[in-house]
Amino acid sequence: MTLYSAFGFVVAMLILAASPGPGVFATTARAMASGFRPALAVIWGIVLGDIIFLLFAAFGLSMVARVLGNLFFLVKICGGAYLVYLGVKIWLQKPELAQGHQNSASRSTCGNFASGLVITLSNPKVILFYCGFLPTFLDLSALTVIDLALVVAIITTVLSGVLITYAYLASHARRIFTNERSVKRLNRTAGGVMVAAGVAIAARS
Repeated sequence: MTLYSAFGFVVAMLILAASPGPGVFATTARAMASGFRPALAVIWGIVLGDIIFLLFAAFGLSMVARVLGNLFFLVKICGGAYLVYLGVKIWLQKPELAQGHQNSASRSTCGNFASGLVITLSNPKVILFYCGFLPTFLDLSALTVIDLALVVAIITTVLSGVLITYAYLASHARRIFTNERSVKRLNRTAGGVMVAAGVAIAARS
């Protein structure tokens, strides 16, 4: 893996991570509704999903992904439905001020992590990037173990860095709301964003 190809991959990852999509929407929605820490679990789930697709592409499993198109279609529908469910749950969440204790839903680290993972595994944009676009500028068959570790480090650093920035800004904005009515509106906004992301995933080809 050359320095040039590594730099190109970093730029591609920045574009993928920063561009608005289900992962960004879900991260900001969770941060707006529950705060910064719950959003971190969503982010780690998203990062793991990206690494899984990288391994698929690196070990020649992109063909399997294409052959199992119906399975990925099912995952996409289930992922979209799960995001809609989370959005409705956030919409109906009892308003709690940012200074107060977070409710049990926001403390569900495993649930937030799983939602991030499902978002990535059901996102056609991510599937296309790793199984279609990535091999055009990285010779995956020639990657050594060190190269693969470097690619994983780039994915983890760039993707988590961008999403953590989104989460921090969203959670910081949440602190502005100091009464239950405004928090309720914020929850509905975040829930609506999550539902929209779920619908977008299910509708994309």
